[in-house]
Amino acid sequence: MSTEGAAAATGGAAPAEAQAAAFANLSADPGAGSGGDINLDVVLDIPVTLSMEVGRSKLSIRNLLQLNQGSVVELNRATGEPLDVYVNGTLVAHGEVVVVNEKFGIRLTDVISPAERIRKLR
Repeated sequence: MSTEGAAAATGGAAPAEAQAAAFANLSADPGAGSGGDINLDVVLDIPVTLSMEVGRSKLSIRNLLQLNQGSVVELNRATGEPLDVYVNGTLVAHGEVVVVNEKFGIRLTDVISPAERIRKLR
C-alpha cells in the first residue's frame, strides 16, 4: 500500500512509525537473600479452592431426569474408603470425615508429595 493509500485508510492522517519497546532487565531482589532463596510471602494470601470428593456416579440423562426428593444415587466408593481432597482441582491428599463443633470436617490421612503431584500433571 502506498503512503497515500495508508493515509486514506487511516482517515487522512499520516501512518505512525512503529518503535521497538524497551524493557528494563529483570534482576533478583537484593533483599530476597542469596543462594537462590525464594520469598513466598507474595503468594501466601492467594485464595485457593479446597474440595472433597465422596465419590462419583454415571447416569443416563433419562435416569438423571427421574431423580426426585428421596432418590438414592449409588457412588463408586465403598463406605470407609478415604475421601479425595483437591486444591484447585488437583488431588493433594486423602482423608476421612469428622465432625467439629457440629460441622463436617476432614482429617487428612495421606498427603500426596509435591513430586508425585507434579508427576501426575505430566
